[in-house]
Amino acid sequence: MLGNANFYNRTIRKIVVAFGTVFNDIYLVRYTKDGVTAKETIKVPLNWGAKEKYLTRLTADPSLTKSIATTVPRISFEMTGMSYDSSRKLPTTVRNFSANNATSVKTQYVPVPYNFDFSLSIYVRNTEDGTQLLEHIIPFFTPDYTIKLNLIPEMGIVKEIPIVLNSTSHDIVYEGDKDSETRMIIWTLNFTVKGFIFGKTTEVGLIRNSITNILSTIHTSDVVAFNMGEVGVGTYQVGETVYQGYSPTQVTATARVSSWNNGVLHLTEINGNFISNLPIIGFKTLSNYSFVSYQLSPKNLAQIVLVPKPTDANGNTLYTTTTTINEIPDINTTVITTDAGFAGDLQANVFGIDNLETELENITDLQ
Repeated sequence: MLGNANFYNRTIRKIVVAFGTVFNDIYLVRYTKDGVTAKETIKVPLNWGAKEKYLTRLTADPSLTKSIATTVPRISFEMTGMSYDSSRKLPTTVRNFSANNATSVKTQYVPVPYNFDFSLSIYVRNTEDGTQLLEHIIPFFTPDYTIKLNLIPEMGIVKEIPIVLNSTSHDIVYEGDKDSETRMIIWTLNFTVKGFIFGKTTEVGLIRNSITNILSTIHTSDVVAFNMGEVGVGTYQVGETVYQGYSPTQVTATARVSSWNNGVLHLTEINGNFISNLPIIGFKTLSNYSFVSYQLSPKNLAQIVLVPKPTDANGNTLYTTTTTINEIPDINTTVITTDAGFAGDLQANVFGIDNLETELENITDLQ
């Protein structure tokens, strides 16, 4: 089940790194008393970790001789959770494709949308430093800031990932008693990153040619081969009428026998709806069998053939398509050959549903 195919796309890791990269080049400028001249420019360090962890580190000083001012300003961030986002769900059967080699392509189902919650903590010495850093960050989030991530390079999947700013709050931590002038202000910004998680990639064969046949519906003149079950009695006669129903005067479907051989009953002039859970009864012979499946050969009205140009094109090359449309009586019945790159036998039109329906009304009067 889940453990049979090992894969690791590093999607979550890329989202975490990308989030941190957004905040790794922030500078704090301290000014002289005139508020214009820059006195000091500090690149604010960025670290990964919980706020409580860094708060402990910054305030730990058994000798009470280290000042907080020597360790701040500083920024830390952490991922606090993740949740499924049903509003961005895509159809689960859709797949992405990418060229692999001359005979195959890589495929991957669409990703699962997840929201990743992040907490960003800003540690500063005074209110002025904190508000300056906030004004450096907040204007970019209105309320989101979008980045591009190359999430699955081998598939060429690049996604635009919004980072949404949800809320801000702050707290003041004093070193010593509250009458002390040394304190640390912590601003906390909460974000949501609207990302994705991808499944494994697989290799599939390359479809190089395509044929579409447009077939007619079942007509009374068509001959349908019914594969009859082994349980039954009698031998159908060619030309006799058969029926399904409660009695010869209360029938739901009728037909005429074209042939009966080796458990296969060929019927024509079909009227009504033959179903598999009722026996087909002969009027003359009283033969009685139920069918398990059926086959028919409907008329081919038109045929659409798509062939790449050049004919040796593959997933790594540029190509166009040559389209040929043939209609009755010019349909090419020999177009499918084993050396043309076709998979399967499209000539055998086999149908296996239980009920055989026609557009004709049920006939109850056999006279």
